[in-house]
Amino acid sequence: MSKALTFTAVAGSALVAYAVYFDYKRRSSPDFRKTLKKKSVKQQKLAAKEHEDTKKSKLDAIKKALTADLEANPVPTDLSEKENFFMQQVALGEQLATVPDKKIEAALCFYKALAVYPNPTDILGIYQRSVPEEVYEIVVMMIAVQPPAAVTNILGAGGAAGAGAGEPEIKPSEEDLD
Repeated sequence: MSKALTFTAVAGSALVAYAVYFDYKRRSSPDFRKTLKKKSVKQQKLAAKEHEDTKKSKLDAIKKALTADLEANPVPTDLSEKENFFMQQVALGEQLATVPDKKIEAALCFYKALAVYPNPTDILGIYQRSVPEEVYEIVVMMIAVQPPAAVTNILGAGGAAGAGAGEPEIKPSEEDLD
């Protein structure tokens, strides 16, 4: 038993000595610190690139899903059809939002409901409060990729109203300023 105890003590001492030596090299060697710093920077760059690639692939997937779904199932233009369509899409979107693998499909439903809603800013506020955050972010990405007609009408009207709604702008003369 004393041989096993002696062997264990020697092995433990060697392990502690190696740890102390490694720690000393880590603290005192500038080359070692530089290599650690380089590895850290390289890992950060790779992580940033991977995050950017993931974001781009997600945006491409959303763009493809949106265009394919809008081509297959166009948004109605008749007022009575819009009301029924809105209610169906919101109900379906709420059901799909609870399923983990159906986030994009749920966002498509909410996007189409937004496309037929007369005041999209109101419905976006409601979505932000009631829809899961992941689904809401996908809806916002879809709006950025292909804004619905209701959103472009508001943006166009807001720009025209801000510019004086087509009326020429009257500038004061220097005499008026004095």
